[in-house]
Amino acid sequence: MNDKIAETDARRALGAYQSLRRLVLAFVIVAMFAALLFGEAVYPPESFIHETVEMVGVLMMFLGIVGRLWSTLYIGGRKSHEVVTGGPYSITRNPLYVFSTLAAAGVGAQMGSLVATVGFALLCAGAFHIVILREERFLTDELGAPYKAYLARVPRFIPKLSLYQEGDTGSFRPRLLLNTLLDGLVFLAAMPIFELIENAQGSGTLPVLFRLP
Repeated sequence: MNDKIAETDARRALGAYQSLRRLVLAFVIVAMFAALLFGEAVYPPESFIHETVEMVGVLMMFLGIVGRLWSTLYIGGRKSHEVVTGGPYSITRNPLYVFSTLAAAGVGAQMGSLVATVGFALLCAGAFHIVILREERFLTDELGAPYKAYLARVPRFIPKLSLYQEGDTGSFRPRLLLNTLLDGLVFLAAMPIFELIENAQGSGTLPVLFRLP
């Protein structure tokens, strides 16, 4: 009975961290869109650089969404009671955050600006860093020595591809995958939104207060 209560408490605590992660991601996305309402790239929308940056950004968003789904296949509700070390978790301890950061960079790229691309990635990674530190303290207390060994072996954020191991996906939960997909689709909303922003700026409806290379 005590074990079940402890497991329930652990899941609730982890659920709180996951809710915090979603709130942080939502805040970062809203902040980025708000800032870019009044900014534009120095490169004209029809220029080669602008179009190339946008296209690369679309690829980054899709890779980010697919990577988040890949990560969810492995973590699948096991995070609070098991050290997951296979697939993306064999090369980085926080693949969901890594792929979210990649997708955020793709959002910034829809502005056609290299600075916005890098800036969005850094903003997202910095916000997630705070959540990661809290999660690591929680999981260290919950999982003990096996998790400490995992911390010592696998990098926190930047993937180390040489460590890759296929591992086991465990029990798969379709609802978790669906939730991850729906979360990821928020990134794709950047494409039509930025087109609307560009059109509004071109018509003078929105003022341009700053320009980024």
